[in-house]
Amino acid sequence: MPRGEALSVWAEREAPAALESSLTDAGYPPIVARLLAARGIGAQDAEAYLSPSISSLATPGELPGVEKAAEVVLDVAQRGGKIVVFGDYDCDGICATAIMLRVIEAVSKPGCAPSAFIPERLSEGYGMSSASVSRMLDENPVVRLVVTVDNGINSVDEVADLKSRGISVVITDHHLPGEELPNADALVDPKVASPGRLAGLCGAGVAFLLANAIVNLAKSRGAHFGSPIAGPLLVLAGLATITDVMPLAGQNRILVSEALRRFRSVAPLGLRELFDRASRSVAPCLTVKDFGFLIGPRINAAGRLASGMEALELVVSTDREEARELARRVDVRNVERKTIEQAMLDAALSKIVPGAPAQVIDLPEGHQGVSGIVAARILERVGASNDGRGPVPVCIVVGGHGSARAPDGYNVRDAFVASAEALDRYGGHAAAGGFSVKEGMLDDFRRLFSAACAAQAANIPSNVHGVSRLDAWVSGSDLTLQLADWVQKIEPCGEANPEPLFGMRAVRFADVRPLGAEGRHLVATFRDKSIPKAIWWNRGDRVDELRAHSAAAYDMVFTLEASDYMERHVELRLVDVMPSECNFTIGE
Repeated sequence: MPRGEALSVWAEREAPAALESSLTDAGYPPIVARLLAARGIGAQDAEAYLSPSISSLATPGELPGVEKAAEVVLDVAQRGGKIVVFGDYDCDGICATAIMLRVIEAVSKPGCAPSAFIPERLSEGYGMSSASVSRMLDENPVVRLVVTVDNGINSVDEVADLKSRGISVVITDHHLPGEELPNADALVDPKVASPGRLAGLCGAGVAFLLANAIVNLAKSRGAHFGSPIAGPLLVLAGLATITDVMPLAGQNRILVSEALRRFRSVAPLGLRELFDRASRSVAPCLTVKDFGFLIGPRINAAGRLASGMEALELVVSTDREEARELARRVDVRNVERKTIEQAMLDAALSKIVPGAPAQVIDLPEGHQGVSGIVAARILERVGASNDGRGPVPVCIVVGGHGSARAPDGYNVRDAFVASAEALDRYGGHAAAGGFSVKEGMLDDFRRLFSAACAAQAANIPSNVHGVSRLDAWVSGSDLTLQLADWVQKIEPCGEANPEPLFGMRAVRFADVRPLGAEGRHLVATFRDKSIPKAIWWNRGDRVDELRAHSAAAYDMVFTLEASDYMERHVELRLVDVMPSECNFTIGE
Protein backbone atom coordinates (compact mmCIF):
# COMPACT_ATOMS: atom_id res chain seq x y z
CA MET A 1 0.00 0.00 0.00
CA PRO A 2 1.53 3.37 -0.99
CA ARG A 3 2.60 5.66 1.82
CA GLY A 4 0.02 8.31 2.65
CA GLU A 5 -3.04 6.09 2.10
CA ALA A 6 -5.28 5.46 5.09
CA LEU A 7 -4.49 2.14 6.73
CA SER A 8 -7.08 -0.28 8.02
CA VAL A 9 -7.58 -0.28 11.78
CA TRP A 10 -8.13 -3.66 13.41
CA ALA A 11 -8.96 -4.46 17.01
CA GLU A 12 -9.89 -7.67 18.80
CA ARG A 13 -13.55 -8.34 19.47
CA GLU A 14 -14.60 -8.17 23.07
CA ALA A 15 -14.93 -11.63 24.60
CA PRO A 16 -16.65 -11.50 28.04
CA ALA A 17 -14.19 -12.91 30.53
CA ALA A 18 -16.81 -14.91 32.43
CA LEU A 19 -17.98 -16.67 29.27
CA GLU A 20 -14.43 -17.33 28.11
CA SER A 21 -13.49 -18.74 31.50
CA SER A 22 -16.54 -21.02 31.61
CA LEU A 23 -15.53 -22.48 28.24
CA THR A 24 -11.89 -23.08 29.11
CA ASP A 25 -13.01 -24.69 32.38
CA ALA A 26 -15.25 -26.98 30.30
CA GLY A 27 -12.25 -28.11 28.25
CA TYR A 28 -12.54 -25.96 25.12
CA PRO A 29 -9.16 -24.88 23.64
CA PRO A 30 -8.26 -21.26 24.53
CA ILE A 31 -8.62 -19.88 20.98
CA VAL A 32 -11.97 -21.67 20.57
CA ALA A 33 -13.13 -20.34 23.93
CA ARG A 34 -12.34 -16.81 22.75
CA LEU A 35 -14.21 -17.36 19.45
CA LEU A 36 -17.33 -18.57 21.24
CA ALA A 37 -17.26 -15.98 24.01
CA ALA A 38 -16.92 -13.17 21.46
CA ARG A 39 -20.22 -14.41 19.99
CA GLY A 40 -21.94 -14.35 23.37
CA ILE A 41 -21.73 -18.11 23.87
CA GLY A 42 -20.75 -19.67 27.20
CA ALA A 43 -20.30 -23.28 28.26
CA GLN A 44 -24.02 -23.67 29.00
CA ASP A 45 -25.05 -22.76 25.44
CA ALA A 46 -22.07 -24.09 23.49
CA GLU A 47 -23.43 -27.51 22.58
CA ALA A 48 -26.73 -26.13 21.22
CA TYR A 49 -24.86 -23.42 19.32
CA LEU A 50 -22.36 -25.82 17.75
CA SER A 51 -25.08 -28.36 16.86
CA PRO A 52 -28.25 -26.45 15.89
CA SER A 53 -31.26 -28.77 15.72
CA ILE A 54 -34.46 -28.61 13.68
CA SER A 55 -36.32 -29.73 16.79
CA SER A 56 -35.75 -26.22 18.14
CA LEU A 57 -37.54 -24.48 15.27
CA ALA A 58 -40.41 -22.23 16.25
CA THR A 59 -43.98 -23.38 15.61
CA PRO A 60 -45.83 -21.38 12.94
CA GLY A 61 -48.33 -20.06 15.48
CA GLU A 62 -45.59 -18.09 17.23
CA LEU A 63 -45.63 -15.60 14.34
CA PRO A 64 -48.64 -13.27 14.72
CA GLY A 65 -51.06 -13.33 11.79
CA VAL A 66 -49.94 -16.71 10.44
CA GLU A 67 -53.01 -18.67 11.50
CA LYS A 68 -55.42 -16.11 10.00
CA ALA A 69 -53.39 -16.02 6.77
CA ALA A 70 -53.44 -19.83 6.59
CA GLU A 71 -57.24 -19.84 6.90
CA VAL A 72 -57.68 -17.26 4.13
CA VAL A 73 -55.32 -19.08 1.75
CA LEU A 74 -56.69 -22.56 2.42
CA ASP A 75 -60.34 -21.48 2.09
CA VAL A 76 -59.76 -19.98 -1.36
CA ALA A 77 -57.51 -22.87 -2.48
CA GLN A 78 -60.01 -25.55 -1.52
CA ARG A 79 -62.87 -23.68 -3.21
CA GLY A 80 -60.85 -23.58 -6.42
CA GLY A 81 -60.50 -19.79 -6.49
CA LYS A 82 -57.68 -18.30 -8.55
CA ILE A 83 -54.66 -17.42 -6.38
CA VAL A 84 -51.69 -15.31 -7.50
CA VAL A 85 -48.46 -15.27 -5.51
CA PHE A 86 -47.01 -11.77 -5.92
CA GLY A 87 -43.25 -12.07 -5.41
CA ASP A 88 -40.01 -10.22 -6.01
CA TYR A 89 -37.09 -10.59 -8.40
CA ASP A 90 -34.25 -11.15 -5.92
CA CYS A 91 -33.26 -14.51 -4.45
CA ASP A 92 -35.33 -14.04 -1.29
CA GLY A 93 -38.39 -13.13 -3.34
CA ILE A 94 -37.88 -16.01 -5.78
CA CYS A 95 -37.47 -18.53 -2.96
CA ALA A 96 -40.49 -17.17 -1.08
CA THR A 97 -42.58 -17.31 -4.25
CA ALA A 98 -41.55 -20.92 -4.89
CA ILE A 99 -42.41 -21.87 -1.30
CA MET A 100 -45.88 -20.38 -1.51
CA LEU A 101 -46.59 -21.79 -4.97
CA ARG A 102 -45.63 -25.30 -3.84
CA VAL A 103 -47.76 -25.32 -0.70
CA ILE A 104 -50.82 -23.75 -2.38
CA GLU A 105 -50.55 -26.25 -5.22
CA ALA A 106 -50.47 -29.07 -2.67
CA VAL A 107 -53.69 -27.97 -0.94
CA SER A 108 -55.66 -26.62 -3.92
CA LYS A 109 -58.70 -28.18 -5.52
CA PRO A 110 -57.53 -30.44 -8.40
CA GLY A 111 -57.01 -28.51 -11.61
CA CYS A 112 -56.77 -25.15 -9.85
CA ALA A 113 -53.08 -24.35 -9.78
CA PRO A 114 -51.84 -21.00 -8.41
CA SER A 115 -49.95 -18.54 -10.59
CA ALA A 116 -46.84 -16.50 -9.88
CA PHE A 117 -46.22 -12.86 -10.66
CA ILE A 118 -42.75 -11.27 -10.51
CA PRO A 119 -42.38 -7.51 -11.19
CA GLU A 120 -39.94 -6.39 -13.87
CA ARG A 121 -37.05 -4.71 -12.07
CA LEU A 122 -36.30 -1.93 -14.57
CA SER A 123 -39.78 -0.99 -15.77
CA GLU A 124 -41.93 -1.68 -12.68
CA GLY A 125 -39.59 -1.54 -9.72
CA TYR A 126 -39.72 -3.41 -6.43
CA GLY A 127 -42.93 -4.88 -5.05
CA MET A 128 -46.44 -3.62 -5.69
CA SER A 129 -46.57 -0.54 -7.88
CA SER A 130 -49.41 0.75 -10.02
CA ALA A 131 -47.63 -0.61 -13.09
CA SER A 132 -46.97 -4.07 -11.68
CA VAL A 133 -50.47 -4.47 -10.21
CA SER A 134 -51.99 -3.41 -13.53
CA ARG A 135 -49.98 -6.04 -15.43
CA MET A 136 -50.78 -8.69 -12.83
CA LEU A 137 -54.51 -8.03 -13.28
CA ASP A 138 -54.21 -8.15 -17.07
CA GLU A 139 -52.47 -11.53 -16.86
CA ASN A 140 -54.86 -12.91 -14.20
CA PRO A 141 -58.30 -11.44 -14.85
CA VAL A 142 -60.17 -13.93 -12.62
CA VAL A 143 -57.85 -13.70 -9.59
CA ARG A 144 -59.64 -14.04 -6.25
CA LEU A 145 -56.70 -13.90 -3.84
CA VAL A 146 -53.31 -12.22 -4.02
CA VAL A 147 -50.65 -13.46 -1.59
CA THR A 148 -47.58 -11.23 -1.42
CA VAL A 149 -44.21 -12.62 -0.41
CA ASP A 150 -41.19 -10.49 0.49
CA ASN A 151 -43.17 -7.31 -0.26
CA GLY A 152 -46.45 -5.52 0.32
CA ILE A 153 -46.12 -4.06 3.81
CA ASN A 154 -45.97 -0.51 2.40
CA SER A 155 -48.44 -1.06 -0.48
CA VAL A 156 -51.38 0.70 1.15
CA ASP A 157 -52.87 2.16 -2.05
CA GLU A 158 -52.30 -0.95 -4.15
CA VAL A 159 -53.99 -3.21 -1.57
CA ALA A 160 -56.91 -0.79 -1.34
CA ASP A 161 -57.25 -0.93 -5.14
CA LEU A 162 -57.31 -4.74 -5.13
CA LYS A 163 -59.85 -4.84 -2.30
CA SER A 164 -62.10 -2.41 -4.15
CA ARG A 165 -62.20 -4.93 -7.00
CA GLY A 166 -63.37 -7.69 -4.66
CA ILE A 167 -59.96 -9.38 -4.53
CA SER A 168 -58.75 -10.72 -1.19
CA VAL A 169 -55.16 -9.94 -0.15
CA VAL A 170 -52.76 -11.67 2.24
CA ILE A 171 -49.56 -9.75 2.96
CA THR A 172 -46.41 -11.63 3.97
CA ASP A 173 -43.29 -9.52 4.26
CA HIS A 174 -40.31 -8.85 6.50
CA HIS A 175 -39.59 -5.19 5.75
CA LEU A 176 -40.26 -2.23 8.02
CA PRO A 177 -43.80 -0.82 7.77
CA GLY A 178 -44.66 2.82 7.14
CA GLU A 179 -46.98 4.93 9.25
CA GLU A 180 -50.05 3.16 7.82
CA LEU A 181 -50.56 -0.58 7.34
CA PRO A 182 -52.35 -1.97 4.27
CA ASN A 183 -55.93 -3.10 4.91
CA ALA A 184 -55.30 -6.73 3.97
CA ASP A 185 -57.42 -9.75 4.88
CA ALA A 186 -54.40 -11.06 6.78
CA LEU A 187 -50.95 -9.63 7.44
CA VAL A 188 -47.80 -11.45 8.51
CA ASP A 189 -44.63 -9.44 9.08
CA PRO A 190 -42.20 -9.97 11.97
CA LYS A 191 -41.31 -6.27 11.79
CA VAL A 192 -44.95 -5.44 12.63
CA ALA A 193 -45.58 -7.95 15.40
CA SER A 194 -43.34 -10.81 16.38
CA PRO A 195 -41.69 -12.49 19.33
CA GLY A 196 -38.04 -11.51 19.47
CA ARG A 197 -36.68 -14.82 18.19
CA LEU A 198 -38.55 -14.46 14.88
CA ALA A 199 -37.77 -10.81 14.22
CA GLY A 200 -34.87 -11.59 11.88
CA LEU A 201 -36.71 -13.81 9.38
CA CYS A 202 -36.34 -13.07 5.68
CA GLY A 203 -39.28 -13.11 3.27
CA ALA A 204 -38.81 -16.80 2.50
CA GLY A 205 -38.52 -17.55 6.22
CA VAL A 206 -41.92 -15.95 6.76
CA ALA A 207 -43.33 -17.87 3.79
CA PHE A 208 -41.90 -21.10 5.22
CA LEU A 209 -43.75 -20.65 8.53
CA LEU A 210 -46.97 -19.79 6.70
CA ALA A 211 -46.54 -22.86 4.47
CA ASN A 212 -46.24 -25.04 7.56
CA ALA A 213 -49.35 -23.45 9.06
CA ILE A 214 -51.29 -24.10 5.82
CA VAL A 215 -50.22 -27.75 5.78
CA ASN A 216 -51.12 -28.20 9.45
CA LEU A 217 -54.55 -26.66 8.90
CA ALA A 218 -55.16 -28.74 5.78
CA LYS A 219 -54.26 -31.92 7.67
CA SER A 220 -56.67 -30.98 10.45
CA ARG A 221 -59.40 -30.80 7.78
CA GLY A 222 -58.54 -34.28 6.54
CA ALA A 223 -56.42 -33.40 3.51
CA HIS A 224 -53.94 -36.00 2.24
CA PHE A 225 -50.63 -35.16 0.61
CA GLY A 226 -48.44 -37.01 -1.83
CA SER A 227 -44.68 -36.54 -1.70
CA PRO A 228 -43.31 -34.60 1.29
CA ILE A 229 -42.74 -30.91 0.66
CA ALA A 230 -41.16 -29.74 3.93
CA GLY A 231 -37.55 -30.53 2.92
CA PRO A 232 -37.45 -28.57 -0.34
CA LEU A 233 -39.18 -25.60 1.27
CA LEU A 234 -36.70 -25.63 4.16
CA VAL A 235 -33.79 -25.48 1.70
CA LEU A 236 -35.37 -22.48 -0.05
CA ALA A 237 -35.83 -20.66 3.26
CA GLY A 238 -32.23 -21.34 4.27
CA LEU A 239 -30.83 -20.20 0.92
CA ALA A 240 -32.81 -16.95 1.06
CA THR A 241 -31.69 -16.29 4.64
CA ILE A 242 -28.09 -16.21 3.44
CA THR A 243 -28.62 -14.23 0.26
CA ASP A 244 -30.74 -11.59 2.02
CA VAL A 245 -28.00 -11.19 4.68
CA MET A 246 -30.23 -12.01 7.64
CA PRO A 247 -28.76 -12.43 11.15
CA LEU A 248 -27.47 -15.98 11.56
CA ALA A 249 -28.61 -16.42 15.12
CA GLY A 250 -31.42 -18.38 16.72
CA GLN A 251 -34.08 -19.53 14.26
CA ASN A 252 -32.18 -18.37 11.19
CA ARG A 253 -29.12 -20.32 12.24
CA ILE A 254 -31.21 -23.49 12.49
CA LEU A 255 -32.86 -22.89 9.09
CA VAL A 256 -29.54 -22.36 7.36
CA SER A 257 -27.73 -25.21 9.10
CA GLU A 258 -30.46 -27.69 8.20
CA ALA A 259 -30.76 -26.37 4.64
CA LEU A 260 -27.03 -26.84 4.05
CA ARG A 261 -27.05 -30.32 5.57
CA ARG A 262 -30.08 -31.52 3.59
CA PHE A 263 -29.40 -29.77 0.27
CA ARG A 264 -28.04 -32.73 -1.68
CA SER A 265 -30.96 -35.00 -0.71
CA VAL A 266 -34.02 -32.72 -0.73
CA ALA A 267 -33.27 -29.43 -2.51
CA PRO A 268 -35.53 -28.56 -5.46
CA LEU A 269 -34.25 -30.22 -8.61
CA GLY A 270 -33.44 -26.92 -10.32
CA LEU A 271 -31.24 -25.76 -7.45
CA ARG A 272 -29.32 -29.02 -7.50
CA GLU A 273 -28.76 -28.70 -11.24
CA LEU A 274 -27.60 -25.11 -10.79
CA PHE A 275 -25.18 -26.06 -8.03
CA ASP A 276 -23.75 -28.96 -10.04
CA ARG A 277 -23.16 -26.56 -12.92
CA ALA A 278 -21.56 -23.90 -10.72
CA SER A 279 -19.40 -26.11 -8.52
CA ARG A 280 -17.12 -29.11 -8.78
CA SER A 281 -17.50 -29.82 -5.09
CA VAL A 282 -18.10 -33.38 -3.98
CA ALA A 283 -18.34 -32.55 -0.27
CA PRO A 284 -21.36 -34.19 1.39
CA CYS A 285 -22.56 -30.88 2.86
CA LEU A 286 -22.65 -27.41 1.36
CA THR A 287 -21.34 -24.30 3.08
CA VAL A 288 -22.60 -20.76 3.49
CA LYS A 289 -20.19 -19.75 0.72
CA ASP A 290 -21.93 -22.19 -1.64
CA PHE A 291 -25.23 -20.45 -0.95
CA GLY A 292 -23.81 -16.93 -0.87
CA PHE A 293 -21.31 -17.04 -3.73
CA LEU A 294 -22.41 -19.84 -6.07
CA ILE A 295 -26.18 -20.31 -5.98
CA GLY A 296 -27.50 -16.97 -4.69
CA PRO A 297 -25.74 -14.68 -7.20
CA ARG A 298 -26.91 -16.84 -10.10
CA ILE A 299 -30.53 -16.64 -8.94
CA ASN A 300 -30.15 -12.89 -8.50
CA ALA A 301 -28.53 -12.40 -11.89
CA ALA A 302 -31.70 -13.32 -13.77
CA GLY A 303 -33.71 -10.64 -11.98
CA ARG A 304 -30.95 -8.07 -12.33
CA LEU A 305 -30.45 -8.46 -16.08
CA ALA A 306 -33.66 -9.96 -17.44
CA SER A 307 -36.69 -11.38 -15.63
CA GLY A 308 -36.93 -13.06 -12.26
CA MET A 309 -39.32 -15.52 -13.90
CA GLU A 310 -36.30 -17.26 -15.44
CA ALA A 311 -34.98 -18.08 -11.98
CA LEU A 312 -38.42 -19.00 -10.63
CA GLU A 313 -39.01 -21.44 -13.49
CA LEU A 314 -35.69 -23.08 -12.61
CA VAL A 315 -36.51 -23.36 -8.91
CA VAL A 316 -39.95 -24.92 -9.45
CA SER A 317 -38.99 -27.22 -12.34
CA THR A 318 -39.57 -30.94 -11.79
CA ASP A 319 -38.23 -32.17 -15.15
CA ARG A 320 -34.51 -32.92 -15.18
CA GLU A 321 -33.82 -31.97 -18.79
CA GLU A 322 -35.82 -28.77 -18.45
CA ALA A 323 -34.06 -27.95 -15.16
CA ARG A 324 -30.67 -28.57 -16.76
CA GLU A 325 -31.43 -26.18 -19.61
CA LEU A 326 -32.83 -23.53 -17.26
CA ALA A 327 -29.72 -23.86 -15.05
CA ARG A 328 -27.58 -23.22 -18.14
CA ARG A 329 -29.55 -20.08 -18.97
CA VAL A 330 -29.37 -18.74 -15.44
CA ASP A 331 -25.64 -19.47 -15.35
CA VAL A 332 -25.17 -17.54 -18.60
CA ARG A 333 -26.97 -14.58 -17.03
CA ASN A 334 -24.46 -14.67 -14.21
CA VAL A 335 -21.55 -14.59 -16.68
CA GLU A 336 -23.16 -11.54 -18.30
CA ARG A 337 -23.56 -9.95 -14.88
CA LYS A 338 -19.88 -10.49 -14.05
CA THR A 339 -18.78 -8.87 -17.32
CA ILE A 340 -21.01 -5.85 -16.76
CA GLU A 341 -19.98 -5.61 -13.12
CA GLN A 342 -16.26 -5.58 -13.95
CA ALA A 343 -16.68 -2.86 -16.58
CA MET A 344 -18.75 -0.74 -14.18
CA LEU A 345 -16.28 -1.33 -11.35
CA ASP A 346 -13.35 -0.19 -13.48
CA ALA A 347 -15.25 2.92 -14.54
CA ALA A 348 -16.34 3.68 -10.97
CA LEU A 349 -12.83 3.32 -9.55
CA SER A 350 -11.63 5.96 -12.02
CA LYS A 351 -14.25 8.41 -10.69
CA ILE A 352 -13.55 8.15 -6.96
CA VAL A 353 -13.01 11.54 -5.34
CA PRO A 354 -10.30 11.13 -2.67
CA GLY A 355 -11.33 12.44 0.74
CA ALA A 356 -14.98 13.04 -0.12
CA PRO A 357 -17.50 12.47 2.73
CA ALA A 358 -19.46 10.21 0.33
CA GLN A 359 -18.83 8.79 -3.11
CA VAL A 360 -21.70 9.55 -5.53
CA ILE A 361 -20.60 8.11 -8.87
CA ASP A 362 -22.56 8.49 -12.11
CA LEU A 363 -22.15 5.68 -14.65
CA PRO A 364 -24.26 6.60 -17.70
CA GLU A 365 -23.16 3.47 -19.60
CA GLY A 366 -23.84 1.11 -16.71
CA HIS A 367 -26.71 -1.26 -15.94
CA GLN A 368 -29.21 -0.38 -13.21
CA GLY A 369 -29.54 -3.99 -12.13
CA VAL A 370 -25.86 -4.22 -11.20
CA SER A 371 -25.46 -0.85 -9.46
CA GLY A 372 -25.91 -2.26 -5.96
CA ILE A 373 -23.17 -4.87 -6.43
CA VAL A 374 -20.76 -2.24 -7.76
CA ALA A 375 -21.56 0.07 -4.83
CA ALA A 376 -20.67 -2.76 -2.45
CA ARG A 377 -17.41 -3.46 -4.31
CA ILE A 378 -16.43 0.21 -4.18
CA LEU A 379 -17.23 0.32 -0.47
CA GLU A 380 -14.72 -2.47 0.07
CA ARG A 381 -11.98 -0.31 -1.49
CA VAL A 382 -13.00 3.32 -0.98
CA GLY A 383 -10.52 5.56 0.78
CA ALA A 384 -11.02 7.51 3.97
CA SER A 385 -13.23 10.56 4.37
CA ASN A 386 -11.77 14.03 4.78
CA ASP A 387 -11.24 13.46 8.49
CA GLY A 388 -9.34 10.24 7.77
CA ARG A 389 -11.69 8.13 9.87
CA GLY A 390 -12.46 5.27 7.52
CA PRO A 391 -14.76 4.12 4.68
CA VAL A 392 -17.66 6.30 3.58
CA PRO A 393 -21.05 5.61 1.91
CA VAL A 394 -21.08 4.90 -1.82
CA CYS A 395 -23.82 5.62 -4.38
CA ILE A 396 -23.76 4.29 -7.93
CA VAL A 397 -26.16 6.11 -10.27
CA VAL A 398 -27.24 4.77 -13.68
CA GLY A 399 -29.75 6.69 -15.76
CA GLY A 400 -31.00 8.63 -12.78
CA HIS A 401 -31.57 5.52 -10.65
CA GLY A 402 -29.12 4.58 -7.94
CA SER A 403 -28.10 2.15 -5.24
CA ALA A 404 -26.26 3.03 -2.03
CA ARG A 405 -24.17 1.03 0.41
CA ALA A 406 -22.72 2.25 3.71
CA PRO A 407 -20.29 1.04 6.38
CA ASP A 408 -21.17 0.62 10.06
CA GLY A 409 -22.21 3.80 11.79
CA TYR A 410 -23.95 5.44 8.82
CA ASN A 411 -27.62 5.42 7.86
CA VAL A 412 -28.21 5.90 4.14
CA ARG A 413 -31.98 6.10 4.50
CA ASP A 414 -31.60 9.08 6.83
CA ALA A 415 -29.23 10.60 4.27
CA PHE A 416 -31.90 10.11 1.60
CA VAL A 417 -34.41 11.94 3.80
CA ALA A 418 -31.98 14.86 4.07
CA SER A 419 -31.62 14.79 0.26
CA ALA A 420 -35.33 14.41 -0.49
CA GLU A 421 -35.66 17.65 -2.46
CA ALA A 422 -33.46 16.12 -5.17
CA LEU A 423 -35.16 12.71 -5.23
CA ASP A 424 -38.32 11.34 -6.82
CA ARG A 425 -38.38 8.27 -4.58
CA TYR A 426 -36.15 6.40 -2.18
CA GLY A 427 -36.15 3.53 0.29
CA GLY A 428 -33.95 1.16 2.21
CA HIS A 429 -32.34 0.88 5.62
CA ALA A 430 -29.14 1.88 7.38
CA ALA A 431 -26.66 -0.12 5.31
CA ALA A 432 -28.27 -0.09 1.87
CA GLY A 433 -30.94 1.58 -0.20
CA GLY A 434 -32.19 2.63 -3.60
CA PHE A 435 -33.31 5.95 -5.04
CA SER A 436 -34.30 7.89 -8.16
CA VAL A 437 -32.88 11.37 -8.80
CA LYS A 438 -35.06 14.16 -10.17
CA GLU A 439 -34.11 15.12 -13.69
CA GLY A 440 -31.18 17.51 -13.79
CA MET A 441 -30.56 17.35 -10.03
CA LEU A 442 -27.71 14.82 -9.74
CA ASP A 443 -25.24 17.50 -8.61
CA ASP A 444 -27.76 18.72 -6.04
CA PHE A 445 -28.22 15.19 -4.76
CA ARG A 446 -24.46 14.69 -4.55
CA ARG A 447 -24.12 17.89 -2.50
CA LEU A 448 -27.03 17.12 -0.15
CA PHE A 449 -26.16 13.46 0.32
CA SER A 450 -22.50 14.23 0.98
CA ALA A 451 -23.41 16.91 3.52
CA ALA A 452 -25.75 14.49 5.31
CA CYS A 453 -23.04 11.81 5.43
CA ALA A 454 -20.50 14.33 6.74
CA ALA A 455 -22.91 15.27 9.52
CA GLN A 456 -23.43 11.61 10.39
CA ALA A 457 -19.68 10.95 10.43
CA ALA A 458 -19.19 13.69 13.02
CA ASN A 459 -21.49 11.79 15.38
CA ILE A 460 -20.04 8.32 14.91
CA PRO A 461 -17.89 7.28 17.88
CA SER A 462 -14.26 6.84 16.92
CA ASN A 463 -14.29 3.32 18.36
CA VAL A 464 -16.95 2.34 15.81
CA HIS A 465 -16.12 4.30 12.69
CA GLY A 466 -13.23 2.93 10.66
CA VAL A 467 -12.43 0.14 13.13
CA SER A 468 -12.83 -3.49 12.08
CA ARG A 469 -12.87 -6.42 14.46
CA LEU A 470 -10.91 -9.64 14.47
CA ASP A 471 -11.13 -12.52 16.90
CA ALA A 472 -7.54 -13.16 17.86
CA TRP A 473 -3.92 -12.46 16.96
CA VAL A 474 -2.22 -15.79 16.32
CA SER A 475 1.08 -17.34 15.25
CA GLY A 476 1.77 -19.85 12.51
CA SER A 477 1.84 -22.73 14.98
CA ASP A 478 -1.80 -22.03 15.92
CA LEU A 479 -3.04 -22.59 12.35
CA THR A 480 -3.74 -26.30 12.56
CA LEU A 481 -6.32 -28.60 11.05
CA GLN A 482 -7.78 -28.96 14.52
CA LEU A 483 -8.44 -25.20 14.67
CA ALA A 484 -9.89 -25.29 11.14
CA ASP A 485 -12.29 -28.05 12.23
CA TRP A 486 -13.43 -25.95 15.21
CA VAL A 487 -13.96 -22.99 12.89
CA GLN A 488 -16.12 -25.21 10.68
CA LYS A 489 -18.30 -26.01 13.70
CA ILE A 490 -19.01 -22.29 14.14
CA GLU A 491 -20.67 -22.32 10.72
CA PRO A 492 -23.07 -21.20 9.42
CA CYS A 493 -21.45 -17.77 9.63
CA GLY A 494 -22.70 -14.47 8.35
CA GLU A 495 -24.62 -11.49 9.66
CA ALA A 496 -24.65 -11.41 13.50
CA ASN A 497 -22.49 -14.56 13.60
CA PRO A 498 -19.29 -13.39 11.90
CA GLU A 499 -16.84 -15.78 10.33
CA PRO A 500 -13.82 -16.10 12.64
CA LEU A 501 -11.11 -13.63 11.66
CA PHE A 502 -7.52 -13.98 12.74
CA GLY A 503 -4.61 -11.60 12.60
CA MET A 504 -0.86 -12.08 12.36
CA ARG A 505 1.79 -9.42 12.83
CA ALA A 506 5.05 -8.78 11.01
CA VAL A 507 4.87 -11.51 8.37
CA ARG A 508 7.08 -11.49 5.27
CA PHE A 509 6.01 -12.81 1.89
CA ALA A 510 8.16 -15.39 0.12
CA ASP A 511 6.22 -15.29 -3.14
CA VAL A 512 3.17 -13.43 -4.44
CA ARG A 513 1.59 -14.44 -7.75
CA PRO A 514 -1.55 -13.52 -9.69
CA LEU A 515 -4.30 -16.13 -9.77
CA GLY A 516 -7.28 -16.74 -12.03
CA ALA A 517 -8.51 -15.15 -15.22
CA GLU A 518 -6.68 -11.90 -15.95
CA GLY A 519 -4.95 -12.15 -12.57
CA ARG A 520 -8.00 -10.95 -10.61
CA HIS A 521 -6.88 -12.77 -7.44
CA LEU A 522 -3.54 -13.42 -5.77
CA VAL A 523 -1.90 -16.36 -4.05
CA ALA A 524 0.91 -15.95 -1.53
CA THR A 525 3.41 -18.00 0.43
CA PHE A 526 5.48 -16.84 3.39
CA ARG A 527 9.05 -16.98 4.60
CA ASP A 528 7.81 -18.51 7.85
CA LYS A 529 7.03 -22.04 6.64
CA SER A 530 4.58 -22.63 9.51
CA ILE A 531 2.18 -20.18 7.86
CA PRO A 532 -0.07 -21.90 5.27
CA LYS A 533 -0.56 -20.67 1.71
CA ALA A 534 -2.98 -17.75 1.37
CA ILE A 535 -5.39 -16.60 -1.33
CA TRP A 536 -6.77 -13.07 -1.64
CA TRP A 537 -9.88 -13.00 -3.81
CA ASN A 538 -10.42 -10.03 -6.15
CA ARG A 539 -7.19 -8.31 -5.04
CA GLY A 540 -4.84 -9.15 -7.86
CA ASP A 541 -4.23 -5.41 -8.01
CA ARG A 542 -1.99 -5.77 -4.92
CA VAL A 543 0.48 -8.24 -6.52
CA ASP A 544 2.93 -5.66 -7.88
CA GLU A 545 2.97 -3.64 -4.66
CA LEU A 546 3.61 -6.64 -2.42
CA ARG A 547 6.36 -7.87 -4.74
CA ALA A 548 7.98 -4.44 -4.83
CA HIS A 549 8.19 -4.41 -1.02
CA SER A 550 9.13 -8.05 -0.59
CA ALA A 551 11.56 -7.25 2.22
CA ALA A 552 8.93 -5.40 4.25
CA ALA A 553 6.96 -6.84 7.14
CA TYR A 554 3.17 -6.81 6.93
CA ASP A 555 0.30 -7.35 9.32
CA MET A 556 -2.48 -9.43 7.82
CA VAL A 557 -6.04 -10.44 8.67
CA PHE A 558 -7.51 -13.67 7.35
CA THR A 559 -9.95 -16.53 7.70
CA LEU A 560 -8.85 -20.13 7.59
CA GLU A 561 -10.36 -23.33 6.32
CA ALA A 562 -9.43 -26.93 5.69
CA SER A 563 -8.88 -27.84 2.03
CA ASP A 564 -9.48 -31.39 0.86
CA TYR A 565 -7.58 -30.90 -2.39
CA MET A 566 -4.96 -33.65 -2.55
CA GLU A 567 -3.70 -34.04 1.04
CA ARG A 568 -5.96 -32.34 3.60
CA HIS A 569 -4.39 -29.07 4.71
CA VAL A 570 -5.11 -25.56 6.03
CA GLU A 571 -5.43 -22.58 3.68
CA LEU A 572 -5.79 -18.91 4.52
CA ARG A 573 -8.19 -16.44 2.89
CA LEU A 574 -6.76 -12.95 3.19
CA VAL A 575 -9.09 -10.13 4.21
CA ASP A 576 -6.62 -7.28 4.71
CA VAL A 577 -2.87 -6.69 4.41
CA MET A 578 -1.17 -3.56 5.74
CA PRO A 579 2.40 -2.47 6.41
CA SER A 580 3.43 -3.62 9.86
CA GLU A 581 4.18 -1.03 12.51
CA CYS A 582 7.55 -2.77 12.67
CA ASN A 583 8.38 -1.06 9.34
CA PHE A 584 8.17 2.46 10.72
CA THR A 585 10.16 4.58 13.13
CA ILE A 586 9.18 7.75 14.94
CA GLY A 587 9.27 10.70 12.56
CA GLU A 588 9.00 8.65 9.37
